[in-house]
Amino acid sequence: MIDSQSTELQRRCELLRALHRPGTPLLLPNVWDAATASAVVAAGFPVVATTSGGVAAALGYEDHEGAPADEMLAAAGRIARAVGVPVTVDAEAGYGMEPGDLVDALRTIGAAGCNLEDTDHRSGGLRASSEHAKWLAAVRRAAAETDYPLVINARVDVFLGPFLAGAGPDELAELVPEGVERGTAYLEAGADCVYPIGLWETDALRGFKQQVGGPVNVIRLPQGPSVAELAELGVARVSWGPFLQHAAIARFADELASLTG
Repeated sequence: MIDSQSTELQRRCELLRALHRPGTPLLLPNVWDAATASAVVAAGFPVVATTSGGVAAALGYEDHEGAPADEMLAAAGRIARAVGVPVTVDAEAGYGMEPGDLVDALRTIGAAGCNLEDTDHRSGGLRASSEHAKWLAAVRRAAAETDYPLVINARVDVFLGPFLAGAGPDELAELVPEGVERGTAYLEAGADCVYPIGLWETDALRGFKQQVGGPVNVIRLPQGPSVAELAELGVARVSWGPFLQHAAIARFADELASLTG
């Protein structure tokens, strides 16, 4: 990477980091290709975030590392080249890559930030928090060694499985202590933000935010707090995950049905 490119990537990393302001959350309507990324920028959003589910679907694969890493990263690179704002890449659980190799790949495609989750897709469970924290620390070191101020959003997946299985607010609240333990470990390992995906109930979110002691990313769910309410809770970042892609496909299906109506 030539010096001007490196300087610009550093600038985008620092801008992305600066936009994590608790109480004034960074809004991230997640994209899945260069066209949707350009639409997000045209709408005035200062950062583009990818959704692994949407990118994988566009490539013809399942989410949760069902797509080859090189295809996912190439797609993210096309998105980053298409826009003039920071791009944060949903890198899932790192695709089994060594920290240095993952950092090299993210730098090469021009990613200002990344999501890294603590699910082990090969075993189908969660990584031990200590193991994942050690891995995140290695990612941070690898980035620092090359003066790459990569913004790491550490996803905390302890709530996700129960949420998808229909767990109610009380059941999710019971998992807050483990979520806090994981999130705290990841922040201490060098993550910039933690993402308790699937945790949506207001009181549980408030408790998580107060105890974890760092910037928090929340996914915007229909049953959860509004963006204004999330701001009042001190959330630093709000994502839409795959939901905009799902809505776009549903709209496309409606349009297709109308062609024969």
